[in-house]
Amino acid sequence: VQLVESGGGSVQPGGSLKLSCAASGFPFDDTAIGWFRQAPGKEREGVACISRTDGSIYYTKSVKGRFTLSSDGAKNTVYLQMNNLKHEDTAVYYCRAAEAPICFCTGNGCYGTFGSWGQGTQVTVSS
Repeated sequence: VQLVESGGGSVQPGGSLKLSCAASGFPFDDTAIGWFRQAPGKEREGVACISRTDGSIYYTKSVKGRFTLSSDGAKNTVYLQMNNLKHEDTAVYYCRAAEAPICFCTGNGCYGTFGSWGQGTQVTVSS
């Protein structure tokens, strides 16, 4: 399993970024994939995931309406479009593959049999 995140950077509040997660080594269209983040001094948290059982996409409360997860099977890549970024979105963002096709997010977290962490990509929102 290999996942490589990219697309991070520095933006002002209200700005946008699009993260990419290039995947290899597993059946992409049959594996749930989630986006997670870790802010300075805080625990890692899930923000969104795509469940392959029915293609449902889930978001946590903190990003719903601002972030959009999408998946391109032809490129084996999952994206996270982040709009209206806030200071509190500053974090290292990671994507993770699950061991099963299913995942879901509640208001506060994302759940599934997610595997190891990659190197992540830094997102900094600063004025």
